[in-house]
Amino acid sequence: MEEENLKGEAAFKRTNVPTWTEQITVRSVVTSFVLSLMFGFIVCKLNFTTGIIPSLNVAAGLLGFAVIKSYTVLLDKCGLLKQPFTRQENTVIQTCIVASSGIAFSSGTGSYLLGMSPYIASQVSGGNTPINTKSLSLGWMFGFLFAVSFVGLFSIVPLRKLMILKYKLTYPSGTATALLINSLHTPKGAKLANFPTFGLQAYKKRFYFDFSPTYVGVGMICPYMVNASLLLGAIISWGILWPWVEHKKGIWYRADLPASSLYSIQGFRIFTAIAMILGDGLYHCIYMMFQVFYNLISQYLNREGSSSINPEDIDQTSDMDYDNQLRKEYFLKDQIPIWVACTGYVVLAIVSIITVSHIFPQLKWYHIMVAYIIAPVLAFCNAYGCGLTDWSLASNYGKVAILIFSSWVGIDNGGIIAGLASCGVMMSIVSTASDLMQDFKTGYLTLASPRSMFLSQVLGTIMGCVLSPLTFWFYYKAYTIGDPKGSYPAPYGQIFRGISLLGANGVSSLPKHCLVLAIICFCSAVFINIIRDLLMHFETKYKIYRFVPSPMCMAIPFYVGGYFAVDMCIGSLILYVWEKKNKQKAKDYAPALASGLICGDSLWSVPAAILSLAGVKSPICMKFLSSAVNQEVDNILNGVN
Repeated sequence: MEEENLKGEAAFKRTNVPTWTEQITVRSVVTSFVLSLMFGFIVCKLNFTTGIIPSLNVAAGLLGFAVIKSYTVLLDKCGLLKQPFTRQENTVIQTCIVASSGIAFSSGTGSYLLGMSPYIASQVSGGNTPINTKSLSLGWMFGFLFAVSFVGLFSIVPLRKLMILKYKLTYPSGTATALLINSLHTPKGAKLANFPTFGLQAYKKRFYFDFSPTYVGVGMICPYMVNASLLLGAIISWGILWPWVEHKKGIWYRADLPASSLYSIQGFRIFTAIAMILGDGLYHCIYMMFQVFYNLISQYLNREGSSSINPEDIDQTSDMDYDNQLRKEYFLKDQIPIWVACTGYVVLAIVSIITVSHIFPQLKWYHIMVAYIIAPVLAFCNAYGCGLTDWSLASNYGKVAILIFSSWVGIDNGGIIAGLASCGVMMSIVSTASDLMQDFKTGYLTLASPRSMFLSQVLGTIMGCVLSPLTFWFYYKAYTIGDPKGSYPAPYGQIFRGISLLGANGVSSLPKHCLVLAIICFCSAVFINIIRDLLMHFETKYKIYRFVPSPMCMAIPFYVGGYFAVDMCIGSLILYVWEKKNKQKAKDYAPALASGLICGDSLWSVPAAILSLAGVKSPICMKFLSSAVNQEVDNILNGVN
C-alpha cells in the first residue's frame, strides 16, 4: 500500500533506468511503425476533411503502452520475457509515432503540396498556367520530404536545456503525456452515411450530423471553445453571410459563373477564410514574438537583481526537489554536442537547397537560403510559444512565407509554386522544432535519455517521409481529393493556393466587394484576439475570456461548412455530461474513448478505399428527397403522368 501512495520519482525508486541504447528496442521500433501507419491514415483523413489535427501525443503514448504491454504480458506468462517494458521505452514509442504523424501534417499533402496540383488550380481559376502548377507524383514528393524534414531536428537541439531547465516551460501536451506514461507504469496505473438531421434546406447549407466517430472523438479531445467556435463560424458563414452574398448574384459577380469559380461565391468563401486565418495567425505571431522577447528581458533583469541563493537549495528533502534533481541528472547525462547540431543544420540545409531548387525551379537557391537563415529564429519563437500555450503556429509561419516568396518571385515566374514550396520548407522546420521540444519535455519527466529521444525522432521522421506520401497516394487514387462537394474536400488545398495567388497576383484576382469583406474578417480576427487578451489580463474574477471564440476555428467552416462542427459539438456534449456524472473517470478514460473512436473510424477508411479502388458498389443506396420531389418520383415509378 505504501508503494502505491508514493508520488513522482519516488514511485520508481526500485526500477532501474535503462541506458539510452536499451531504451530503443526492436519491439519499440516495430510497434512505432505499425502505429505510425495507423496514425498516418488518421492524420491524412483529417487533412482531407477539416484540416484540424488534434494533439495526438496522449493517444500515441496510450496505444503504445497497450500494444507493448499486451505483448510483454503474453511473453511473461510463457516465461519468454527477457526485457521488461519501461516508461522510457514507452516514451520512445510515443516520440516516434508523434514524429511520423507530424510529417503527415507538415508534408502538406492536404495543403500546400495538394495546392500545386492542376486539379486544385482549375478550381481556383487564377494562375492556372504550366509554370504555376505541378503534377503530383511519389518520386519528387519522397525527395522533397527527405530534403526538408530533417533540418528542423537540428535547429532547436542546442536550446533544449535553455527551454526546459532554465525557462522551465510547461509544454502542456508533453507534460500530460509524461504524466500519463508515468501513471501507467506505476503499480496502481498498470491496473488501470450523411443524414439531414436538421432538414433538407439545412443540409444544402452543409448543416447535418453524419454520424462520424472521427469527428465525435476529435470533439472530445479539443477544448470546448474550439468546437463552439467552429459551430459559430458555420452559422455566421453558411447561415447568414453566404445566403446574403448569393442574393447579390449578377451584381457582385457574373450570374453565369459556376459556384466553384474563384470569381463567384467561391472567391468570397476562400478569401474571407484566408483573411480571418491570416489575421489570427499574424496577430499570434507578433504577440508571441513580443512575449518571447519580453520574457527573455524580464528573466535577464530578474537574474541580475536576484540573490545568489538558489531557492531550490533551501529544502533538498522535499519530493519536488528530489524529482527535479533526478530528472535534471538524467536529462544532462547523454548530451548531444552543439557542434553536431550546428554542423547537421548547415549540411542538411545545403543538401536541401540543392534538392528543393532542382524539384522546384521556380524557387531559386537564394530564396531557400534566406528561408533557412530566418527559420531558426521562427523555430525558437514557435517552440517557446508552444511551451507557454501548447499552441503551435507552424502553419501560420508557413502562410507568411507563402505571401513573402510568392510576391518576391511574381506570378509570371511561377510565384504560386514558389510560395507553396517555401511554405513546405518553413513549416517543416518550425513544426519539427516545437514537436521535438514537446518530446524532450516528455523525456525529461520520464527520465528518457535525450539521445534516445532524438534518435526516435529521426526514426519517426524517416517513417513519416515514407508513409505520408504512400498514405496520400492511397487516398489520391481511390477518391477525388479536393472536390468541395466530395467526401474529401481538403479545404486547405484551395486556401493555401489562394494565399499564394494573393501574394503573387495581388488583390486584382478578387471578385467585387470581396476585398472589403476580407478586410472586415481580417480586422475582426485581430479585434477578437485583442478582446480576449485584454479580458485575460484585466478580468480575472469570472474569466470571461474563456468564452471568446477562436477566429482561426471560426474561419475553417467558412469554406468547408458546418457538418463536422456538429459532430465535434456532439463529442463535447458527451464529454460535458460525462464530467458532470464523474469528473475523474471522464478525465481518465475520455482520451482512451476518443482515441478508439478516431482510430476505429479512420482504420475503416482503408478497406473502404480498397473497395472503392476495386469498383465495388454498395448493394443499398439511400437518398433523401422533399415530399414534393418524392411524390414526383412515386408517380414516375407508378406510371402516372
